[in-house]
Amino acid sequence: MNGLRRNDDELLVTAGIQKPSVAIVILNWNGKMFLQQFLPSVLASVYENKRVIVADNASTDDSVAFLKASYPQVEILINSSNEGFAQGYNTALKQVQADYYVLLNSDVEVTVGWIDPVIELMESDALIAACQPKLLSYNNKNFFEYAGACGGWIDSFGYPFSRGRVFDVCEEDKGQYDTVQPCFWATGAAMFVKAKIYKEMGGLDGYFFAHQEEIDLCWRMQLAGYKVYVQPASVVYHVGGGTLPKGSSRKVYLNFRNNLIMMWKNFSSTEKIVKVPLRMILDGVSAYKELFSGDWGYFKAVLKAHLHFYKWLFFEKNQSLWPVTKSGKIAGIFRGVIVWRYFIKQHKKFSEIVGNK
Repeated sequence: MNGLRRNDDELLVTAGIQKPSVAIVILNWNGKMFLQQFLPSVLASVYENKRVIVADNASTDDSVAFLKASYPQVEILINSSNEGFAQGYNTALKQVQADYYVLLNSDVEVTVGWIDPVIELMESDALIAACQPKLLSYNNKNFFEYAGACGGWIDSFGYPFSRGRVFDVCEEDKGQYDTVQPCFWATGAAMFVKAKIYKEMGGLDGYFFAHQEEIDLCWRMQLAGYKVYVQPASVVYHVGGGTLPKGSSRKVYLNFRNNLIMMWKNFSSTEKIVKVPLRMILDGVSAYKELFSGDWGYFKAVLKAHLHFYKWLFFEKNQSLWPVTKSGKIAGIFRGVIVWRYFIKQHKKFSEIVGNK
């Protein structure tokens, strides 16, 4: 059923063949501006068996009033407090019944036919638990976007990168990564996930609040024997940094803290004992580099992240969701050190580091 058009969808419904139900859930926190700008593209998506839901994370702007007045067809769920990305989605999705969830950022513009290619791919293999579309920059549409590009990877020391984005370098999209591929993680900006498996995994780890919780979920999925994919035939455009702008101390803190927690949870016993301390040393090098450049806020954020990792490790780790290891080959791991390849060998592109995958 590749390339279904709207009339094809209607023929299927007429014939009594219904596609899987898809709930597109947008988590909103004071994002009226983004809802005004991007919700129309979501509503225009061509897929008959879809619902569009905005889960409001206790916004203090007039997002909810705006939705009720302007888009009565959009379902609204209201969380009692701002629980962050992770627990905010968990709370909302407990109230949603569907075959598939789409976790969609409010600052994403979708294309008309973005749903079908992903659903068709995921329906073709019961083990595909999560999948992302190709993520391009809204502000520079010929380039990949930082938060996932064309499928997330990770290196042996837990550094995340993507097909099309390594550290801060986003490549121009020339079709070089347009093959369907298994990957390590699917972007939380536009993540398709089978609802049954999401629930089986316990959802996102609410302790993370925000940042890297989608990587942790995909890691746990793969350890449980499931697969994560990217489908480049589906394209969306992401603004990025809408809630926590790039470079903010809060963002730095959450990224460093959550990355250490994620590694401790999901690495084997041997790996966590060897790799986590080495990773913390690399974090320290990064922090001192920024300090000597005059960025005291970055240094403090990394220090706080390390202290709070210890707090989690010794007092709070029972609050997190832990992996259940079954079987299955884990995809999307670069068995090298990306810091070395990027900063020392000056390999700035995914293809220069991993090859043409």
